[in-house]
Amino acid sequence: MTSSLPVQRLTDDALWARVARQARCADSGFDPDQWYPVSIEPAQARHEAAAAIAVCTSCPVRAQCLELSLRHWDIGQHGVWGGLIATDRAYLRRRWPAGHRGRRGTVVSGMIVRPPFPPVPLDRVQGGDAR
Repeated sequence: MTSSLPVQRLTDDALWARVARQARCADSGFDPDQWYPVSIEPAQARHEAAAAIAVCTSCPVRAQCLELSLRHWDIGQHGVWGGLIATDRAYLRRRWPAGHRGRRGTVVSGMIVRPPFPPVPLDRVQGGDAR
């Protein structure tokens, strides 16, 4: 089940700045490698990134971080963003309205999509390709 939360309309630059200022990952003290699971198997990748994912659960800009990763897939397809591994974000991205992907400038959706938690069942997430 997903729900939407209204947010202010922000340019991409303003959204990046907000995430950079308020994200809990910045002061987590983790080695950067902990944010990038190496396994291609989703369950194993979630296990490898469990500590990083836990930091995201209480992050005030988790939804904005997730939206940025979905909008800017060139960088968002790697690591943990918004508490999700790449495979889970790819699943969400395939279902995200096409007009929202890759847009520059103003955040036109005016909405942030909350991902389903716990993560999407593995049988619904195959591959990692968001095409």
